[in-house]
Amino acid sequence: MALDIFVVMLYAAGMLLLGWFGMRRAKSHEDYLVAGRNLGPGLYMGTMAATVLGGASTVGTVRLGYVHGISGFWLCAALGLGIVALNLVLAKPLLKLKVFTVTQVLEKRYNPLARQASAIIMLAYTLMIGVTSTLAIGTVLQVLFEIPFWAAVVLGGGVVVLYSTIGGMWSLTLTDIVQFVIQTVGLMFVLLPICLYRVGGWDELVAKLPASSFNFSTIGYDTILTYFLIYFFGILIGQDIWQRVFTARTERVAKIAGTTAGIYCIIYGLVCAMIGMAAHVLLPDLANANNAFAAITKAALPDGIRGLVIAAALAAMMSTASAGLLAASTVLTEDLLPKLRGGKESSLGLNRLFTLLTGIVVLGIALVVSDVISALTLAYNLLVGGMLVPLIGAIFWKRATTAGAISSMALGFIVALVFMFTDGLEANTPIYYSLAASLISFIVVSLLSRQPAPAANLA
Repeated sequence: MALDIFVVMLYAAGMLLLGWFGMRRAKSHEDYLVAGRNLGPGLYMGTMAATVLGGASTVGTVRLGYVHGISGFWLCAALGLGIVALNLVLAKPLLKLKVFTVTQVLEKRYNPLARQASAIIMLAYTLMIGVTSTLAIGTVLQVLFEIPFWAAVVLGGGVVVLYSTIGGMWSLTLTDIVQFVIQTVGLMFVLLPICLYRVGGWDELVAKLPASSFNFSTIGYDTILTYFLIYFFGILIGQDIWQRVFTARTERVAKIAGTTAGIYCIIYGLVCAMIGMAAHVLLPDLANANNAFAAITKAALPDGIRGLVIAAALAAMMSTASAGLLAASTVLTEDLLPKLRGGKESSLGLNRLFTLLTGIVVLGIALVVSDVISALTLAYNLLVGGMLVPLIGAIFWKRATTAGAISSMALGFIVALVFMFTDGLEANTPIYYSLAASLISFIVVSLLSRQPAPAANLA
């Protein structure tokens, strides 16, 4: 494993070096949070795709492919279609606002109280996004290098925290581009072809797996619907993704490059699902399907090449972990902290300090949570159940009121928590009932409360 360890260490050193370059470019508050709102199509496409495709998309989709076959791709498909919709429909009004956070949009439409309430929900979501990919990083390093899980989390997650802290969005953008290239080469052009070769080719894969593995609905229509309710709509309103939209130089950049990134995500999902299918043939008796990615990488690849694919997986995970980390820090410094500081705005130094502190919290949570899909589901259930309805209403329904928005957020958030606790994280009921409760309370309370004054035009 010496050669593999060297390749991974070289990759980690490269990420830190790019973080340093990002620090040199992050000379202002706006540079640190949204890369100066100046990304062109290449940088924008790469950073958007790399942000979405993280630990759950990689390790999770390989696990779904291992268990359900090709239909495991629906998780990435929902994410990819969400990226397409976001950039085609919402990018134009978002770029006009010149804001830093999702919750600032709610303040423009409602009032500061709505911003504070939504910031708490967004903070919980962004923290769990960071935790999810940090967990995935730890899982891969633990299995492949046979080190304790806590050490894997601290080492892998520590690199993310360091480069995110020093350079902010510019560090994330530069590292994301390299990560995008590495994960594309490593998974699409190295791991998948070698796995298919080890199986004996596509025909042998078809012969050795049941026909249901090649059915796009095997995972279940209810699960597919849930993925769309959670991940498609979650992409439309997540701070980590919106913060990337804010970096686009123009609306045209967002539309073309963002749509390309969404299509890439769908293809990536198909690749990961097929890797999982090959793993099922080569390693049919895995005790834990969550380890399918790490196990097939370790079993199928030679030294050196294995290190490249490990770096590819880490690239996917680190990009999403850093996005969640910076998003959580941004919500803290832009939405919550000013309230405690008498309205005083944040500075570049304060942004760096809170990114570091948020990173430490993410590492701590990752040490006590175990399942990447469950952690991602928790994050998106809270986000979509609590914020989808009032945020879409803010943009498209003029009669919406602050009272309706806050009741919708509170009730949707609470209902999602209750049903996740009673029915489990993998149940469909949390998202169904939280959305229903959020929608009903939003409409009823808005209609019963005072007609709002003319609000900012967000559409």
